[in-house]
Amino acid sequence: MTPSFKTSRFKASKTRTAAWVFAAVAAVPLFALAQSANPPPPAPVSAAEAAKLFSFFITSQGAGKGADLGGLAGADAHCQKLASAVGAGNKTWHAYLSTQAGGGQTAVNARDRIGQGPWYNTRGAVVAKDLAHLHGDTLETARLGNNLSWATAFSEKNEPVKRAGDKPNEHDILTGSQPDGRAYTDDADHTCKNYTSSAPDGSAQLGHFDRTGGGNTSWNSTHRSRGCGQDNLVSTGGAGLLYCFAVN
Repeated sequence: MTPSFKTSRFKASKTRTAAWVFAAVAAVPLFALAQSANPPPPAPVSAAEAAKLFSFFITSQGAGKGADLGGLAGADAHCQKLASAVGAGNKTWHAYLSTQAGGGQTAVNARDRIGQGPWYNTRGAVVAKDLAHLHGDTLETARLGNNLSWATAFSEKNEPVKRAGDKPNEHDILTGSQPDGRAYTDDADHTCKNYTSSAPDGSAQLGHFDRTGGGNTSWNSTHRSRGCGQDNLVSTGGAGLLYCFAVN
């Protein structure tokens, strides 16, 4: 029996619809499809494995003198001391800090001080795969973002750090860095004289580990402090805390 005109038109319409759907799906970028998926959570990491992977933390306390850390050497020593106290002193730890050029010294970029990654928190969860992932160096890594947030950034004691909404709020982390992890090149002081000043004036660039407040969600470059003393850092929303990364 010859199909009716109505039936043929229905089949043609159905074919065109299927083609449109296929074309629309094909046009969706793969990264968008990947982001919309809900992969199963990673398997729990044993305590022994977490200790082996452990390579990133936020200091549980500041140096006690505001942004005067004793320069980069003092900041690194602070990270090393806290890591050693929890049994991770066999690794070399550096503070995530940039310094500015001046006084015969060249600038130092925070991103150049912390190794190549990957970096894991105290619970064995990856915080960033490498420098590009940590800083969003490419369009793809910028879209995906790193895994550093209030849910993954713990102290060396495996304890949450006080974030926006907690009392006191301590989400400001000293970095002295631009969003790409490099030092500032203008004439303003972004590092409290390269972490040697605890004066009420001056300032240091700060990041928000909880990715909240300050007009953006940057973990490493949100705003400047209201001074360099401990009271200044506290009034800004911090406690002179640092990011520490294992470089080996």
